[in-house]
Amino acid sequence: MFIKTARILIRDFEEKDIAGLYEYLAAPSVNCFYSERVKSYEEALQKLKERQSGEIYGNCYAVCLLDSDLIIGEVFAKKEEPDTYSVGWHFNLKYGRKGYATEAAEALFNDLFQKDARRIYAYTEDNNIPSQKLCERLGMRKEGLFLEFISFINNSDGTPHYENTYQYAILKKEWKNLSLD
Repeated sequence: MFIKTARILIRDFEEKDIAGLYEYLAAPSVNCFYSERVKSYEEALQKLKERQSGEIYGNCYAVCLLDSDLIIGEVFAKKEEPDTYSVGWHFNLKYGRKGYATEAAEALFNDLFQKDARRIYAYTEDNNIPSQKLCERLGMRKEGLFLEFISFINNSDGTPHYENTYQYAILKKEWKNLSLD
């Protein structure tokens, strides 16, 4: 994968990405990435290798600043035959509120729809407002709310803490008619 936009580069993960990957995996901002949390560079190296091999989230790509090639997050897409993709993103909060996630997701969507995607969908927890807003900026429609859909962490008493989760989606024909400028 190699996609260049005005400000970012989306590419395969490289060993030089360990420090940046460690930075945002060490303190995940939302519960859905809690299982990805790392406590050392060695653990970050293992997570990097998982991303390179496709063991996690399907195809996972580093999102880097164009001028420095510094990793600031990742996007991922998992194909469900024949033509649907589940997508997601995880970014370093230090680079939030600058439009990088929107730019990366838009580039990923363009790439998937140019290849073979007919439908793209994403899940976001009901308390993850930034991800919900990103989905809406991308023209995705909210298709449903799954109550107590999944558990990523436990409550203080050890029982699962179930999250309410929204599903957003967009079709290729809708994407073609959308102007994100």
